[in-house]
Amino acid sequence: MKAGSLTTAETSHAEQTVFVILFAISFSHLLNDMVQSLMPAIYPLIRTNYHLNYSQIGIITLVFQLSASILQPIVGLYTDKRAHPYSLPIGMGFTLIGLFCLSRAPSYELILVSVMLIGIGSSIFHPESSRVAYLASGGRRGLAQSIFQLGGNFGSALGPFLAAWIIVPSGQKSISWFMIAVGLAILILSRVGGWYKQKMLSRITAKRSAGTGHPEFSRKKVVFSLFILLVLIFSKFVYLASMSSYYTFYLMGKFHVSVQHSQYFLGMFLIAVAIGTITGGHLGDIFGRKYIIWLSILGAAPFTLLLPYANLFWTGVLSVCIGLIISSAFSAIVVYGQELIPGKVGLVAGLFFGLAFGMGGLGSAILGSLADATSINYVFKVCAFLPLIGILTALLPNIESKRS
Repeated sequence: MKAGSLTTAETSHAEQTVFVILFAISFSHLLNDMVQSLMPAIYPLIRTNYHLNYSQIGIITLVFQLSASILQPIVGLYTDKRAHPYSLPIGMGFTLIGLFCLSRAPSYELILVSVMLIGIGSSIFHPESSRVAYLASGGRRGLAQSIFQLGGNFGSALGPFLAAWIIVPSGQKSISWFMIAVGLAILILSRVGGWYKQKMLSRITAKRSAGTGHPEFSRKKVVFSLFILLVLIFSKFVYLASMSSYYTFYLMGKFHVSVQHSQYFLGMFLIAVAIGTITGGHLGDIFGRKYIIWLSILGAAPFTLLLPYANLFWTGVLSVCIGLIISSAFSAIVVYGQELIPGKVGLVAGLFFGLAFGMGGLGSAILGSLADATSINYVFKVCAFLPLIGILTALLPNIESKRS
């Protein structure tokens, strides 16, 4: 059999197992991101316990996001050349250790170490799990990436509710209960790693192409397109950082709601993000990824511009609309990049996931300092203009038309 081809029996078997693997990796993503989302959800508790200012809160996010971002492109590039399917449960092991340390941290400094360990686990998990989703896609890459992302977004949405129900009433030590979820993820990922090793290694070898870019575009065009995608990711994830890190403080400060009440608003926003993710990836397969990217980022601008001037009810409505719209771009961006640079699935996933985490962390730190210097309300007024950067999508080439 030639490299890159599959027998009918193998193809049939792959089709039978694709959704099993996609849902397994998506559920693991849910558990992983649920744990990660506990951190911004418990910021009010940590801020009170350790007497922190907004800048220190921003630094916590920065340390986590940088540790979760810097290694991702390196991991992705390395696994493009040599697959390590069991790196998935190993990455979760770092998360397990970090979670235990976070639940027992006696100082601000150990909190930083704890979130760094959790970030390292994330940096190992995302590139290789994104590759598994890509390989198990059966050709529907946008849908597969969305199913994978859906788990992460639902996990992120679930975290604030669990924090409100468990951690806020019981205290910081109750974080250790979430180690059970991480242990479950390790078991699932061990099975996924076994499937990956036994059934897909031949396909990884076949997918490595000799080219370094899309065959229809020059190297300069590919590099320029990647730059535009990175700028779009910057606008999307800095805005999301303002919501995930400071939305609860914004609600408590402007509308004087309780911590638990603010967590419910944050949870609704993150649920909307999860729903938008699965919709965007599927629509990208149908209508073209460029158009979904355009609609997702630029289309959120009217709602973000209205948000700082709305009352409590309309703030909740607008935040849900923003979550639904702005979240639909990321799966399309990742798959667009993977099709722009064939054979570099891990590198592209690591680069984009890593930049997403990094921009979120850097944005959170800068916005925290801006909030200390001005106010949370002012931060949300400034961030409202970020989705307007989506107009740059017009500069991206139409990959789908080139393939047809």
